[in-house]
Amino acid sequence: MSIETQSSSHNRNPTMIRPSDLNSRTWLIDDMVEGRWTNPETGKPGKVAYDSVIIADTLDGAEADLVAGIKLRGRLAVVCDQNTVEILGRRIASALRRLGSIETIVLDHPHADEGEVARLTERVRHADALVAVGSGTINDLCKYVTAQDGRPCCVFATAPSMNGYTSTTASITLANGLKVSKPAQGPKGVFIDLAINAAAPQRMIAAGFGDCIVRSVAQIDWWLSKRLLDTYYTDLPFQIQAADEAELMQRAPDLAKGDVDAVAYLHRVLTLCGFGTSFTGMTNHGSMGEHQISHYIDCFAGAKHPGTLHGQQVGVATLTMARLQSQLLQRDAPPVLKPTVVDEPSMRKRYPGDIADMCLAELRLKALDARGADAMNEKLAALWPELRKELQAFQVPAETLKTALVASGGAATAAEMGLDVGFYRQAVLNAREIRRRFSVLDVMADAGLLADFAGREV
Repeated sequence: MSIETQSSSHNRNPTMIRPSDLNSRTWLIDDMVEGRWTNPETGKPGKVAYDSVIIADTLDGAEADLVAGIKLRGRLAVVCDQNTVEILGRRIASALRRLGSIETIVLDHPHADEGEVARLTERVRHADALVAVGSGTINDLCKYVTAQDGRPCCVFATAPSMNGYTSTTASITLANGLKVSKPAQGPKGVFIDLAINAAAPQRMIAAGFGDCIVRSVAQIDWWLSKRLLDTYYTDLPFQIQAADEAELMQRAPDLAKGDVDAVAYLHRVLTLCGFGTSFTGMTNHGSMGEHQISHYIDCFAGAKHPGTLHGQQVGVATLTMARLQSQLLQRDAPPVLKPTVVDEPSMRKRYPGDIADMCLAELRLKALDARGADAMNEKLAALWPELRKELQAFQVPAETLKTALVASGGAATAAEMGLDVGFYRQAVLNAREIRRRFSVLDVMADAGLLADFAGREV
């Protein structure tokens, strides 16, 4: 089933999202930012937690007006890294000098971890507001640091590499090495200069696309959790990005060329995916089993990590999840689940220090005992014909996703990313242990089917 023709009784409302034309780079986004959009679930105006989101062909010369428009003033810290300071940081700092005192802070090969959080907190302690210039790491650090004391921040994007610009969470690596999603705050302003972003390294553009194509696999995981465990679910995040998602898939080959219009659509989908968090308070619509695999790679690959970006890993993991979900949904009869195997000795060998305690706690929260497995099997038997059709309505074939990902310039396998294939298979098999979020990984593992599947992934 193609993206353009997906439908189900709980899936899309295309009338609220399809524009008559694309006169603005930010149609729909403007309505959501300014409170003119009606939330179809509540019937009331739905407003996101941002004062300004601008996607324009160029912002050269407009930087100071944009920052002044969201009322950032006084002592401003322009936070960059060694790359983004040259790409855009110096230009931003120069433009903002008419607004107040400017300090340019250049982080040296930063990581979004607790150590960097502490160092940045100290370096910006005298600033009234932060102006982030960068993508994932810089954005996460700035919105997390400012969330601790309520100071405002904004971000000037330098690459369409992830969907976190408009997310109210930040991915932070703990001191023990475990990567977690932490509450943060949305930047007051998100400013995207397409001339800068379309010129970003091709692997960063492909990484952003990899972060976008999760929709179908995440929706299957989330709806499965809703039906089997009665967890919260809403279609709203999928509704608001559906039209742009379909358009973006068609433009995947243009992303590899740095086409401005294609990059604009990519940023729109990344932005709207982030907006979904504002309405749900969670990231399930864009982060399920595939993200657990990517996080596992970042946390535990060690010397085997090839230096790949989050979105590159997510793209490959999305294809893995699409194949795994297809294997499940091809079954005429539901899988038969057994009690969850919580192998504490093996997990303590696999995970260092208190990470093992954290992972054991996460896994036990969703583990099935004998009674739970019996109850789940009864539910699956009763629901399977209907549930299978519901989940199939969300599917995008793995080959369709692969074709688009490759066309965008992204890797399609662990081997193509330069990641050790044996380690990747381990990530697919064990990733469910690091997070309580329930997915097809859990179903297939408890059915005794995951190990064989993981052993064939490349």
